[in-house]
Amino acid sequence: MPEGILEVSLVSAKGLENTDIIFNMDPYVILTFKTQEKKSTVASGKGSNPVWNETFLFDVSSKDSTDLKIKIMDSDSGSADDLVGHASISLDALFREGDIPAKSYSVMKDNAHCGEIRIGLNFTAQKSRGFDPTDGNIGGWKQSGRD
Repeated sequence: MPEGILEVSLVSAKGLENTDIIFNMDPYVILTFKTQEKKSTVASGKGSNPVWNETFLFDVSSKDSTDLKIKIMDSDSGSADDLVGHASISLDALFREGDIPAKSYSVMKDNAHCGEIRIGLNFTAQKSRGFDPTDGNIGGWKQSGRD
C-alpha cells in the first residue's frame, strides 16, 4: 500500500432514521482509519438530512488497513449518544485512482439499509525517500555538469 495523505470530504447524509422521538436528532460522524479517529461537528437539529461540508486528513502508511470506517451518531445530552448507522468504504480504488469525487454510500444498521452518506476522497502519495540515481544528487551533493 502506498504512503501519503488521505483527505476525506464529509459532505452530507440523507434518509437517516431519526433516533429522537420528539425532536430532530443531532447527528455527527466518527471517521476511523486504522488507529486514527476524527469526529465531525454536531449538526444540531438537522435530523435525517444533515449537512457538514467538513474535511479530514489521515496519514497513510504501508501497514494501514484499506478501509475507512464511518459511524453516524446522534448526540444526546443527559444520556448516551445513539448509533444511527455505519458504513465502510474500501480504499483500494482510491489508491489506484488518486481521487474519487463525492458520492453516496449506503448506511447500515442491524443489517438493514437506513440512509446514505455523501463522501469525497482524495489520496496524495508521498514520494519515497530512497535513492534515485536519475535526480543528479549523489551523497547529498548535486552533481554539476560541464558545458
